[in-house]
Amino acid sequence: MKKIDVHPYSDALKSEVGSLITGIQQGEFNIPITLADQPDLINIRDFYQVGSGNFWVAIVDEKVAGTIALLDIGNGRGALRKMFVHEKFRGKELGVGKTLLNTLLQWAKDKGFSNIFLGTTEKFIAAQRFYEKNGFEEINRDQLPKEFPIMKVDVKFYVHCIRPINTLEKSPN
Repeated sequence: MKKIDVHPYSDALKSEVGSLITGIQQGEFNIPITLADQPDLINIRDFYQVGSGNFWVAIVDEKVAGTIALLDIGNGRGALRKMFVHEKFRGKELGVGKTLLNTLLQWAKDKGFSNIFLGTTEKFIAAQRFYEKNGFEEINRDQLPKEFPIMKVDVKFYVHCIRPINTLEKSPN
């Protein structure tokens, strides 16, 4: 079995990360979007690696195999963004997607997040099944927090409850 190394993003991987994501968006799903259309990818550190957010890159055979990001939207909530896995590294056998998601969820738990939200396009059917199998529940758009950044291609929305809000410890007065 191939080894998957997951690391927080560094600018040394900027070109490979951009190529992976836009290649999947354009080549596989015919979404007319460029790197320039995605300011979050132009400056990943200042967009994702702030607050309790982060951006991770999976490396397999010294190549960028996948990405995932957690955008801190405040109040213990996050937005899962930029989850992309190169087609050569998809599936249960290698587990790149699952490894990336587990990395994000463990980070979110450790940082005290209560909920992780995501939006996706109708074209990402396999991704929708993946999220559902991994504890995400579909919600209506009006159930999203107002701080959630809705992309114009997003039509389906999900939430993963890490820690229900009603079980948060109350601070002593």
